[in-house]
Amino acid sequence: MRVVSGSKKGHPLQAVPGKGTRPTVDKVKESIFNIIGPYFDGGLVLDLYAGTGGLGIEALSRGAEKCIFVDANRKAVGVILQNLDSTGLRGQAEVYRNDADRALNALKKRGIAFDIVFLDPPYAEQKIESQVAIMADHGLLVPDAMIVAEHDAGDKLREQIGSVVKVRETTYGQTTITIYQNEG
Repeated sequence: MRVVSGSKKGHPLQAVPGKGTRPTVDKVKESIFNIIGPYFDGGLVLDLYAGTGGLGIEALSRGAEKCIFVDANRKAVGVILQNLDSTGLRGQAEVYRNDADRALNALKKRGIAFDIVFLDPPYAEQKIESQVAIMADHGLLVPDAMIVAEHDAGDKLREQIGSVVKVRETTYGQTTITIYQNEG
């Protein structure tokens, strides 16, 4: 696992020990960024269910200004911090150990709106549609914000959730990447 492109291109990333997380493989990560824009001129990113932090770190490497990482797993939070330190990106990050739904509630209170959101929950526990609805309904997304949801290929997500519309869906083996854009 490594940073695919940008200022930290080629930098290796640590994995979370055990089988509790499923990091996005480099090939899929590269495809995601080719779709949502290979490079960014600033912007705020949310990496919910961050795992190793690989997607958020990739966004920072490609020019995002700041990323908020959230994961409920203590070991994952430790690995995210380690990966941020090793890439020198910790100053552009906030890292929280929290349940995704509680984190969204806390972010609502802060009045933050994101340009890019990564949702890569454990497949058995995915609540992507309800979490996208919370973000859309509570102003957590800027106009034209992109949401990248990684989920089991057998799960079909709705075409539209409030102001958020599906713009692309691609399947890689057992994994589907669904990309939404906020039209609100």
